[in-house]
Amino acid sequence: QVQLVESGGGSVQAGGSLRLSCTASGYTFSISSSNYMGWFRQAPGKEREGVAIIYTNGGTTYYTDSVKGRFTISQDNARTTVNLQMNHLKPEDTGMYYCAASISRGGLNRYTWDDARGYNYWGQGTQVTVSS
Repeated sequence: QVQLVESGGGSVQAGGSLRLSCTASGYTFSISSSNYMGWFRQAPGKEREGVAIIYTNGGTTYYTDSVKGRFTISQDNARTTVNLQMNHLKPEDTGMYYCAASISRGGLNRYTWDDARGYNYWGQGTQVTVSS
């Protein structure tokens, strides 16, 4: 059973930085697999939105417009851990951040990268709070 374990998060003032990490366990990486991993977030009263995703096989990255230039997603050499470096944080970045992964599905099942239905594994979430 694949598990996603998140770390990082916390509280910071606007303009500060945080780093999130997510490690997937319970499967063996295959060079031919089309896996995607990354982060969604959900603010109170709002829908869950895709923040940043990486295609683990090729390294292609995807970002929502509001975080471009401020957030950077990366992966380790084993391609089982993804990191999200968040700089110049804003109060509107506040929310619960969830690690998401599409593993062993051959892709995102035709969903776009920011559609939660394309992911079959989720972490429990880690809170990010940015104060003004």
